[in-house]
Amino acid sequence: MKILVLGSGAREHAIILALRAEEQTHEILCAPGNAGIAQDATLVEVDPMDGSAVKDFADTHGVDLVIVGPEAPLVAGVADVVRGHGIPVFGPGKAAAQLEGSKAFAKRIMEAASVPTGRAVRAATVAEVEAAFDDLGAPYVVKADGLAAGKGVIVTSDRTAALAHAEHYLPGGPVLIEEFLTGPEVSLFFLSDGDTVRALSPAQDFKRALDGDEGPNTGGMGAYSPLPWLDEQFGSEAAFVDEVTRDVALPVIRQLDSEGTPFIGLLYAGLILTPDGVRVIEFNARFGDPETQVVLPRLRTPLSRLLLAAAVGTLEDEPQPVFSDDVAITVVLASEGYPEAPQTGRPIEGLAEAAAVEGVGIVHAATVGPDAPGGSLIAAGGRVLNVVATGSDFADARARAYEAIGRIRLDGAHYRTDIAARVAQ
Repeated sequence: MKILVLGSGAREHAIILALRAEEQTHEILCAPGNAGIAQDATLVEVDPMDGSAVKDFADTHGVDLVIVGPEAPLVAGVADVVRGHGIPVFGPGKAAAQLEGSKAFAKRIMEAASVPTGRAVRAATVAEVEAAFDDLGAPYVVKADGLAAGKGVIVTSDRTAALAHAEHYLPGGPVLIEEFLTGPEVSLFFLSDGDTVRALSPAQDFKRALDGDEGPNTGGMGAYSPLPWLDEQFGSEAAFVDEVTRDVALPVIRQLDSEGTPFIGLLYAGLILTPDGVRVIEFNARFGDPETQVVLPRLRTPLSRLLLAAAVGTLEDEPQPVFSDDVAITVVLASEGYPEAPQTGRPIEGLAEAAAVEGVGIVHAATVGPDAPGGSLIAAGGRVLNVVATGSDFADARARAYEAIGRIRLDGAHYRTDIAARVAQ
């Protein structure tokens, strides 16, 4: 197939690498991409936020499938324009993408579908925020209602800090004050064609910037898959996935379909395993980052076949996806100052040495080409790249990942040293 991937981050690079790993050879285009993606796909000049431009390009160049990676084009309705022209698109339309675009919308859908989640209060003023704090108590969970690039959530016992977070986002609209839930978190992806769902293998990510889950929230500092400890509570990964499919994914997909807004694309369920059972923390309307980087390397079913089936409505004809027994972990290399004030424009050295470690791949998140021919790639954002390692067990995969990331040189860069440490013991 000729496939156009929209986006410029590590998620999109991971998708492209999975497509390239298939036995069939695809022509893969990406807009706008990054310096790492340029090594694995042809970069094209199309504004991913302009639905008409994407539609015209796909039509003119005979694109067979458009994959919308980031949330912003989805919430802007880019998929609607392309799909409306008869071009297969993997990604929900604007209305269904409100599952991620609006926390309040997601809560309403969950309530209508009887999906288990925590209590939430929508607050439009400081007084309403204070009242919600009094009602729900500490620790305080405050979420911006709209898109916030993974940084719109604070969980803290410091009421002053929670209030300041709410005050920062209130000028843009109401915020959500949620019940604090305790337990391990799980990310589970579902492919959907608007009617049928197919689950991928679960993963766990690490949101805090520093070891031991300390420091500020980030877009994600690492992840691993599968989750062997699910066996303890559910008997098996398959039993866990079946429960979440039955109690979460299918009810949400059916509720959206009943409202005339079918969800076609990737439903990301952010879950927490509380003492009272599985609860939904949030939904996203696209592949998660960095979880995609550890889920897709383990996928043995051709990704292109699954995404096309979802896009054209034939997912029910596809069996459940098959995954390798290998494990995968990813460690994010972040720029100095991330997430508050990342320092960019610095050269990255040692990439070839890192990629030479057995079982390791480098997935680029924010890199640009060298200042001069033959020079080093340049860090262009907060999360610069991911080191992804696979192995027969977590001890093996961790050793490979940390050996590789130790070979990369970027002044001031930092990364967590405890990704998947608990499951490697």
